[in-house]
Amino acid sequence: MANWENFLKNLGEWQGSFTRLSPQGEVLGQTPSILTLEGLEDNKLVKFRLRRYDNPDYQDPPTQDYGQDYRSLGRQIIFFGTGAFSKGPWQLAPFSEFGAEFGFVDGDRRMRFVQLYDKELSLASLTFIREFRRGSNAQERPTLTVEQLLGTWHCQVYTGYPDWREPEVSEMEITLEQTEDMVEQRVTVQGQTSVMQGKVMGDHQIHFLCPSPSKVLLLPDGTSSCTPDRLQLGQPFFGEVGWLVRPNERQRLIRYYDNRGAWTHSAFVVEYRQ
Repeated sequence: MANWENFLKNLGEWQGSFTRLSPQGEVLGQTPSILTLEGLEDNKLVKFRLRRYDNPDYQDPPTQDYGQDYRSLGRQIIFFGTGAFSKGPWQLAPFSEFGAEFGFVDGDRRMRFVQLYDKELSLASLTFIREFRRGSNAQERPTLTVEQLLGTWHCQVYTGYPDWREPEVSEMEITLEQTEDMVEQRVTVQGQTSVMQGKVMGDHQIHFLCPSPSKVLLLPDGTSSCTPDRLQLGQPFFGEVGWLVRPNERQRLIRYYDNRGAWTHSAFVVEYRQ
């Protein structure tokens, strides 16, 4: 029941756009959109409608108009207390596409992000969805920079599982420091600290090499996407998306898979800079 109640925090009419990105973060195209989530029958029914347009003025008839009714949710999606969610397949399978969607809600703003891998398990495309409650004065946030991430962040971690049990709550501390074109990230959990080194590539990428290689893209609207460039069968992996909602508050969603390619849990991390 809590999962459905958290889903309802996404209700509204959301005007925005779907932006297709290359694995390097380059913009490939943009499609204006209006997404409506309407609660009916005392919110026991949610009507979903997505309209896509050719023009940003939303005046022409939509090029796509898709609707669906929801009275329940699939087990592969977890909603957290703010309305943030993580959605994806149960299992990584050989020779098939693989992807995950991450979504955040903050007042009159929503941000969603899709990471998609091809049949060879290489990162193929990213879709970046920025949404604003229709009729509000909500604004887009600046492009994320390395400087905005530096410092020490105190984190509340909400871990959700496929059986929809009550999320586990824990704490951790993250410190990110930069020296020239290198960054060091220290993560402390229950007194144990792990360290990762990353290299800043241009203005909009950080490449971490260990314990597992991953690339962080720094994107418009305070958004970051962290992925491996390629998934390996027999190796655990995760996908992550972050959103800097205020200068000293960041939210992240992480979806974890084990060495058999099975989804084990998702985490919603709320971080405050000290």
